[in-house]
Amino acid sequence: MLTHDAALEWIARWDRQQEGYLPDREERFTALIDAVEAAGRPDPLVIDLGCGPGSLSARLLERLPGATVVPVDADPLLLGLGRAAYPHLRFVSVDLRTPGWTDSLGLEGPADVAVSTTALHWISGPDLAKMYAELAAVLRPGGLLLNGDHMETDDTAPAIARLERAVHDRETERVFAGRRPEDWRQWWDAVAADPAFTELHAERATAGADHHGSESPLLSEHVNALRDAGFTEIGSLWQRGNNRLLCAVRG
Repeated sequence: MLTHDAALEWIARWDRQQEGYLPDREERFTALIDAVEAAGRPDPLVIDLGCGPGSLSARLLERLPGATVVPVDADPLLLGLGRAAYPHLRFVSVDLRTPGWTDSLGLEGPADVAVSTTALHWISGPDLAKMYAELAAVLRPGGLLLNGDHMETDDTAPAIARLERAVHDRETERVFAGRRPEDWRQWWDAVAADPAFTELHAERATAGADHHGSESPLLSEHVNALRDAGFTEIGSLWQRGNNRLLCAVRG
């Protein structure tokens, strides 16, 4: 059995390995939650897209205890971790690439905000467009999407794209000075060696939930798909190099 305390320890380890790719991860979390708070509701209904083990959802509720947060992911193991660590959250198992995914959320009304961090780049361009269109249908007019991720400036501005990557890489080098924490694969290998995850690993294998590569890393792909889905204002609220917090307002 995966205990509450063990789950919290594994999520802390997850956070450390994520910071190896995002040394300013907590700063981006803070900016994202600042934006949710500044949107004006003390009790927002928030959908966390690709929530993983719930790192962002838990931080949102710490800052905004009146919020209702619906964390959504397709990975059974990460969902199992989140459910063990944060029993007060209602995690939803659903693949954002599957049409009708919003029907599984159990929403009682339009959502105020959808959030995501380091997740939506796994979705290919055509599926991303469909996902954003379905999301727009469950957000209230004026509702927000806040997506924190690496999003590359495209080939129309190659010099800026190169400098954005350089800014991020140099920040990473300064923070870690060659002493990087465990990486993504090392974390998953360590989880695989823990017998507490045996059942969750079997479920994950059956679900085919493993990631196979970044498929929509370009900023323009997200902006164009959001415009097509009916979001009227789109821009970056926070940025360091190619790591940015993209905000879109539903029309």
